[in-house]
Amino acid sequence: MTRVLWFRRDLRIHDNPALVAATQGAYDDGDGSVTPVVLIDPALWPTWGTAKQAYLIDSLRSLDASLGDNLLIRHGKAQDVIPALAKEFGVKAVHCAADYSGYGIQRDDEIAKSLASQGVEFIKTGSGYAVAPGRVTKDDGTFYKVYTPFYKRWLVHGWRAPAADPEKWPTWAAPENCDGYPDRPDTGSVVVPVAGEAAALELFEKFLAGPIENYADDRNRADLAGTSKLSIALKWGEIHPRTLLARLGDSNGQEVFRKEIAWREFYADIAFQRPDTITDYFNPVYSQMKYDTGTQADEKFTAWCEGRTGYPFVDAGMRQLRTEGWMHNRVRMVVASFLLKDLHVEWQRGANYFFDWLLDGDLASNSHGWQWTAGCGTDASPYYRVFNPIGQGIRFDPNGDYVRKYIPELRHIPDGSIHEPWKVLGGLDHGYPEPIVDHAAERLEALARLEALPKGAQKPLYPKAD
Repeated sequence: MTRVLWFRRDLRIHDNPALVAATQGAYDDGDGSVTPVVLIDPALWPTWGTAKQAYLIDSLRSLDASLGDNLLIRHGKAQDVIPALAKEFGVKAVHCAADYSGYGIQRDDEIAKSLASQGVEFIKTGSGYAVAPGRVTKDDGTFYKVYTPFYKRWLVHGWRAPAADPEKWPTWAAPENCDGYPDRPDTGSVVVPVAGEAAALELFEKFLAGPIENYADDRNRADLAGTSKLSIALKWGEIHPRTLLARLGDSNGQEVFRKEIAWREFYADIAFQRPDTITDYFNPVYSQMKYDTGTQADEKFTAWCEGRTGYPFVDAGMRQLRTEGWMHNRVRMVVASFLLKDLHVEWQRGANYFFDWLLDGDLASNSHGWQWTAGCGTDASPYYRVFNPIGQGIRFDPNGDYVRKYIPELRHIPDGSIHEPWKVLGGLDHGYPEPIVDHAAERLEALARLEALPKGAQKPLYPKAD
């Protein structure tokens, strides 16, 4: 009798508690037989961007190789496929990692009931977080709405060491009736990076070997390779945050990196506590903010998407997104602020576009990152903090190397003056557009719209410190 190990957002074989639990249970049953399975939901698959589809297929192939080419792929809705698999194979238990998203919780509850009716256990072990959502709470049991006190309590709570490999690996038992991989799509302009656990571990080692020591400063420099770029691997569970945390010491760069991991866990906790905030305002007062709609707003949104706003630092970021499926975090904040406060487009529209293109598109981090910039989320940057797209470029891409990499129309400008090409003789001669809006004027307009909100809206509806 086999056990089923259902891989979801944990596409790795090391530091995988669900794999360890399935293996132990299988040997307790008898022969150590485990069937590894991945589901492709045909209703959800077409809603993903082609780059995300391609990356996942590559990651699954890497996982499959780690499993001796024994990964069973089935297509269908999980609530139907998992109970059917249990019946087909006569399994005693289905193992997986816990999913704390609103949809995931509901789906797993339905599956657990179906399996229970067959006398099959549904065993969830571990999660995609160092500390599972809902574990870090205030003394009164309520959840944190501000990052800094969350981080302090998160440190106090602590986390387990990385899960050791099984003492004896299972006998991978994949039946022959596998539905197979979807066709890998043409990713268009996006060059998909190497996927899989081995690539993630190698990337982490390279980060530890150098960039991490200057991470506190260099992480904000768009022109430098100062970040880990592990967000994609974390999204798909090709590496676990425990694996990262276990290697970190107390240097300034390592401490700042630890804090960035905690931001991911903070947003996951908020989404767990308030699943409505994936699409709706955490601070509902800001839903009354006036945003632009109609043809002109659509044209400006399209220019933003395509990197044609006339502000080089913004456009370089949007073009990086469309060529790499990733964007530097500092630039994410700048382009988000520009869409919200220069073009006056509501945050959900930008969040949806990001989620479609980002290979690391995580619902909780994406939605709450956008709400942070919009001034309506947890630990919010006040709405009246408006990023200057020129000043941000000069500060975090001082020589213009980042802009030149992604905007060929401006490569003839050799220095930092690239951030204001309209002031350079011949700066716009190669087809780069003039600014579509006047930042100074739109900043004042954004602040006027803030002032028009009901009294008290400029202050969060929650305390700034807990």
